[in-house]
Amino acid sequence: MKTSEFPSSQADLESEGAETKRAFAMGIMVLGSVVISFGGLVLRNIEQADVWQVILYRAVALMGAVLAILVIQYRRQTLRKIRNIGIPGLMGGVSLSIASVTFLFSITTTTVANTLFMLSAIPFFTAIMARFFLGEKLHRVTVVTMLVAGCGVAVMMGDGVGGGSVFGNMMALVTALGFAGFAVIVRYNRAVDMLPTLLVSTVILISVGFGARHDDLSIPIRDLVLCFILGAGMSGVTNWLFIIASRHLVAAEVTLFMLLEFSLGPIWVWIFVGEIPTHLTILGGALVMSAVVVRAAIQLNQARRIKRRPVPVGPI
Repeated sequence: MKTSEFPSSQADLESEGAETKRAFAMGIMVLGSVVISFGGLVLRNIEQADVWQVILYRAVALMGAVLAILVIQYRRQTLRKIRNIGIPGLMGGVSLSIASVTFLFSITTTTVANTLFMLSAIPFFTAIMARFFLGEKLHRVTVVTMLVAGCGVAVMMGDGVGGGSVFGNMMALVTALGFAGFAVIVRYNRAVDMLPTLLVSTVILISVGFGARHDDLSIPIRDLVLCFILGAGMSGVTNWLFIIASRHLVAAEVTLFMLLEFSLGPIWVWIFVGEIPTHLTILGGALVMSAVVVRAAIQLNQARRIKRRPVPVGPI
């Protein structure tokens, strides 16, 4: 047996095709991450609509976007694809709807920086849940970086106690746990397209939002447009782009692009709204972000090493 250092022309073509797809996936991930990073800024520019009204109209817009994507993608098979998510999809929808509600409560009661830096701990919460519910092992590097990220979260929580935003920080923590739960459910049911899970979430959110504000549904046109931008443009289209890109990227790369969203969000509100994060928020956020970057970089390096191993071939 020998190892081939010079692949055949067909293998070269396949490798080039894979790299082209990866480059395309990275491009749309960057686009999606940059677009959704403006979410906090958009929410800061909503003038009169309260949290429940934003939840309602954002969910209506998201439902329309997801339905459009599913119909374009599957046409007559759309209903079957929705049914295929089963009980795991329903559970994922509940988890995602809880995260969506707490996210809006967090970002409206504390700084955008606090909320987004707290959400950057999602990969670690996901790893812990996957260990308990899916039996996935935690590597030593992951445990160490999780401890560092935990210190960062503790710093930001402590800052909230001193700054009067402890409720907002707690909501951000619940949001991170909710999104992590959704990620574990999707991973468990990864053989099925889980995009319809977003429909379950929107049905719950529309019901909750309408129940809370059925007697007062009128909001300014400007706020309504911003809610639809949040739902259809930022959440719907961006989630679709992420799902497409994740087929060609390893988990570490997806994590790195998530960091782009969490890093840019506080910058936009700092520049355009003048919302300056406290020193402790910056310190805690830096700890979390550094931990995630280090873990993702190590994982990405391991994945690249595996890909570079020569492939055994028969005698030449």
